[in-house]
Amino acid sequence: MPSVKNPNGPSKNRLAARAAKARKQNQKRGATALNKKHKIAKADVLRGAKPGLLPTSGPNAALSAKKRRKLERKMGYALKRRMETEGEVEMKDVPEAKTEKTSGEEMTVDTEDIS
Repeated sequence: MPSVKNPNGPSKNRLAARAAKARKQNQKRGATALNKKHKIAKADVLRGAKPGLLPTSGPNAALSAKKRRKLERKMGYALKRRMETEGEVEMKDVPEAKTEKTSGEEMTVDTEDIS
């Protein structure tokens, strides 16, 4: 029996056109990656990520306000612990030095002595 191509599959022309299109798109992506106008990972660019759009999931996804507040609180605690280990502890029992307010007489300017 002679070998006959599957009639339901794409033709050789369509396969070649699809490969050329994919090659052209990969070349464009590579050209933008060389310019480094953005800081998007190469893997994300290959998945179709654009500079102005944030992903809805993954490590680069935008944080919700609640999660951002929680992270800021955790970072603050971590910073406080690090400062304590380095010896930069806040002195809570020392009174703060208060600045004295100047009276109205000291604030007046002598205009007679200006030469």
